[in-house]
Amino acid sequence: MLPGKTYTPEDVLQILRSRVWLLLIPFALVSAATAVVARQLPDQYRSETLIYVVPQQVPTDYVRATQTTRIQDRLQSISQQILSRTRLERIIQDFNLYPEERRDGIMEDVVEQMRRDIFSAGTGQVTSADSFRVAYVGSNPRTVKDVTERLASLFIDESNRDRQNIAEGTNEFLETSVADTHRRLLESEKRLEDYKRRFAGELPSQTPGNLQIVQNMEMQIQALVQSQNHDRERRLDLQRQLDEAERVDDGNALSDAPAGGGTAAQQLQTARSQLAGLQLRLTADHPDIRRAQRVIQELEAKAEREALQAPVTPALDRSPATAGRRSRVAALRADLEQLNRQLAEKEKAESRLRGLVGGYQRRIEASPIRESEMTELNRDYALLQGMYNSLVSKREEAKLATNLERRQIGEQFKLLDPARIAERPFSPNRERITLMGMAGGLALGIALIFLLEYRDRSFRTDEEIARVLALPVLAVVPLMQSEDERKRLFRRRLIFGCGAGCTVALCFAAVAYTLVR
Repeated sequence: MLPGKTYTPEDVLQILRSRVWLLLIPFALVSAATAVVARQLPDQYRSETLIYVVPQQVPTDYVRATQTTRIQDRLQSISQQILSRTRLERIIQDFNLYPEERRDGIMEDVVEQMRRDIFSAGTGQVTSADSFRVAYVGSNPRTVKDVTERLASLFIDESNRDRQNIAEGTNEFLETSVADTHRRLLESEKRLEDYKRRFAGELPSQTPGNLQIVQNMEMQIQALVQSQNHDRERRLDLQRQLDEAERVDDGNALSDAPAGGGTAAQQLQTARSQLAGLQLRLTADHPDIRRAQRVIQELEAKAEREALQAPVTPALDRSPATAGRRSRVAALRADLEQLNRQLAEKEKAESRLRGLVGGYQRRIEASPIRESEMTELNRDYALLQGMYNSLVSKREEAKLATNLERRQIGEQFKLLDPARIAERPFSPNRERITLMGMAGGLALGIALIFLLEYRDRSFRTDEEIARVLALPVLAVVPLMQSEDERKRLFRRRLIFGCGAGCTVALCFAAVAYTLVR
């Protein structure tokens, strides 16, 4: 191509007229070759079936389905199971698919080829929210139809098996969870029961009763203290009366008794009176109290010896007045002893009540700690009980869902459009392949013309010389040929044109023949 040369539409048309055979011959040859190759390609037939997803027949408000995934996710999972090598090998062997590939290659490549044929046919393509297609492409239409039916049945069976396995697995899992939760609930109940038995009386629910018992005991203690004070005042009064009576009786007895301090019995009575007076003023551990008790013990032994040695004589020397005084002294002593016993019993009762009050006070003080511990135990128990009730409810729902799957009234796949024998090939699309070849041949011819024009640096007109070289043209010498040269050139062009025309015609005839058939 000359530098700076521009092409006008007239130049382009002139180039095409001069190189028309260079455009037609590649176009015809490539088109014919493409048509022949397309004709030699083996026919591939496609068979498909439409599977409809039948929804659950029982309302979900009554029975909740265990399978909640989308159909796209389920199809992907089922497809991976169905298109596994084991199942595809069984289908290949059952229908004797790909005999040449199996004879010349390995089974892994054959299985991969079948996967490509299944996917290229559109298997697993979801047409709507509740349906999808299963298809297969092969060379034998009847075999293709049988394989498609087998794949559809595998999808249906695998879906039913998958749903039933999920329902049964869910049921088994919930059974195990319910048993485990029930065991933990019983353990929690046992811990709670042991805790209540161990800390009986200190529980928060028993605090009001403990407070009421403490109040009642304090009232009893107060009443006992008041009764003891009253008994002590009465004992002092009785002791004064007893002292006066004994002084009168002792004075009369001393006047009648011989010298030497009186008998041992009289000294014993005096010592007892003195001990009673000391007990009113001193404690039981005081040395004077102990010394007086030792003296009383010695006098009691001495009085027993005198009673054994004394002759038995009637007491004729006692007067009625003396007997009356001594009877009064004995009565006062009996009353005093009874009053002392009552005071001792009341003191023991007061000590016992104060011990009980202390125990109940300790129970009341421990109540906040027990309340915190009981709150934790009750929280664990309530949590386990809620989990147990929830799991039991879910287990019953899972049992219903399992029964639905077993009776096949849950969601399932159903053939809506069964597979049929293909009446025409699915591929190859010979028309499109031929048109693509024709377009490629045309592009090749244009590319050849462009290449020749790009390499052509010759001047064809005086205008090109003047424009490119910027030199004036003085004269133009025309091409001079003889008559024989013109005839030879004409015959050469005629022979080339006839040959090229025949070639193009034959190519177009071959293209038309392949397209028509």
